[in-house]
Amino acid sequence: MKKFIVLIVIILLNSCQYFDKKAPDENALLKEELQKVNWKQVDQYPSVASCDTILDVETQKECFFQFLTETIQARIGIDTIHILYPELDTIAVKVTINPDATLQFQTQEPTDSISYDIKVIDSILQNRLTNFPKVEPAIKQGIKVKSQFVLPVILKVTE
Repeated sequence: MKKFIVLIVIILLNSCQYFDKKAPDENALLKEELQKVNWKQVDQYPSVASCDTILDVETQKECFFQFLTETIQARIGIDTIHILYPELDTIAVKVTINPDATLQFQTQEPTDSISYDIKVIDSILQNRLTNFPKVEPAIKQGIKVKSQFVLPVILKVTE
């Protein structure tokens, strides 16, 4: 019995060190976790219904960008832009997909020697890209997030 009491006292004395430890600071843990996250990359790219069944992430991403580019090309009235700017073969379109699945399209400044009126091209974009097919936003850490990218939209194919 004496050995049992001594053993209990030893256990109690040694176990007190576990109660002295302070709980980790929540803000420090949050800051540490946020630093681990790469905010420049999404976990899942935006997607459309026709690409959702693809399981390979890279193939699904390619499907999405191809769908987006082809849909924009088909809708912006290539003939209209070609009449206004016959020398123009490609425009850069900045696409923004918001967490609520709304889309914004904006023409970017020309990078080559061909100049054009961005306001005119933007006007055509805004008019022709209304009622765009539903796009699911990108996902980061299980949350829908805003994503932006610039697409080269080819207006005429050189033969």
